[in-house]
Amino acid sequence: MERSYFSAEGRLLSEPSKKEIYDLLLGAEKKKRRKIREEILRSVGVDEEHFEEGSIKIDERTCRGAECKLCIKACPTKALYWDEGKVKIEENLCIYCNACVLSCIVDNCIVVTRKRKNGEIERFGTPREVILLMERQAVQRRGGALKEIMAELSKSKTGEH
Repeated sequence: MERSYFSAEGRLLSEPSKKEIYDLLLGAEKKKRRKIREEILRSVGVDEEHFEEGSIKIDERTCRGAECKLCIKACPTKALYWDEGKVKIEENLCIYCNACVLSCIVDNCIVVTRKRKNGEIERFGTPREVILLMERQAVQRRGGALKEIMAELSKSKTGEH
């Protein structure tokens, strides 16, 4: 009985190379991790992720967590926690929202990098950067809403419905 092999892209392979086997295993591992992450996030009330992927880093040298723990209090999914005298991260719970960076008293102590579903990559580490990002997003939403209103007005003037 002959076995069939398929690449990660779904194309039929006669005999897979070591790299193709590695890519298949890596793809399967990513799918498995994503599924686990979705289940964990659903259990804490996050039904939809807004970011394809991301990362969060805490600079332990500059962190003042022992004094404030504001980032831990601000985290909506409890991805940040206090352990062994430091703020630690449970990456599977992090939704890369920005609450921790916005509440942190030390610039660039916490740095979040995230990728939106449209492919746009955002990186921020200061409350100012978060506020500027949020303002830019609000301007984009207002622009989109304005285009829709103008299109509706144009249709009503020409008698289209």
